Amino acid sequence: MLKDNLRKVEETIAESCRKAGRDPKEVTLVAVSKTKPMEAIRELYDAGHRDFGENYVQELREKAEALPEDIRWHMIGHLQRNKVKYIAGYVYMIHSVDSLALAETINKEAAKHGRVIPILIEVNVAGEDTKFGVSPDEAADLAEKIRQLPNVSVQGFMTSAPLVDDPEEDRVYFRKLAHLSVDSSLKNNDNSKVSVLSMGMSNDYPVAIEEGATIVRVGTSIFGHRDYTNHG
Repeated sequence: MLKDNLRKVEETIAESCRKAGRDPKEVTLVAVSKTKPMEAIRELYDAGHRDFGENYVQELREKAEALPEDIRWHMIGHLQRNKVKYIAGYVYMIHSVDSLALAETINKEAAKHGRVIPILIEVNVAGEDTKFGVSPDEAADLAEKIRQLPNVSVQGFMTSAPLVDDPEEDRVYFRKLAHLSVDSSLKNNDNSKVSVLSMGMSNDYPVAIEEGATIVRVGTSIFGHRDYTNHG
C-alpha cells in the first residue's frame, strides 16, 4: 500500500511539473517518516526511495543507525543547539536553521566529523506566531553571515505555509519564498548556491511545485495519518 501511495505522489509531482513547464527531476520528494516504524521506511526503501524527513533528533539517530547507510536523512523539525551533536554524523540536510547561533553549532559539530553539512534557512513567510523561522526581511542577511562558516553550506530556504482548506491560499507564500531565493542568488559566492526551495506538504505540494519548489515534504499522503502517542 505504501508503495502505491508513493507512486501516486510521484505521479502528482510529475503532473504538477508538466503543468509548470518543469522537469520532474528538479523536484526531490522527501517522505516525512516521523513517528513511522522502520518497517514502513524499509518498504519504501525497497521500492527505491532514498530521501526521508524526520522531526525528532532521537528518532532520526535511531533510524539512521538501524537502516541502510545510503538513505538521505533530512532534519525538518525545529533543532535545538544542544542536540546537533547527535545527528551531525548522519544528517544529509538540515532544513530548519533559523539563527546564526544554531548554524555556528552545526559548523562546529560538522567539523568534528570532517563534513560540510548542507542547510536551509527556515523562513516564516506567513508570519505565524506558532511557527519557527526568520522573517523574509532577515533571511538574506542571515544567509550571508552563515556563508562565512566553512563546515556549513547554505543551499537555500525552507518554509511551512499555513494549513488551509484551499491550497491556492498558500500560493502567495510559496511565491514570496521563490522571489526571496531569486533575490538572494544575486549575492551568492561561488561555494554556496542558494537554489533549493523546500516548501509544500501533503495538502499543498502541487501548488508549491508550480511556484518553484525543489523539495516537497510529504508525509500523510504516503504514510497516512500519524500517531503522536509517543511524542507528547
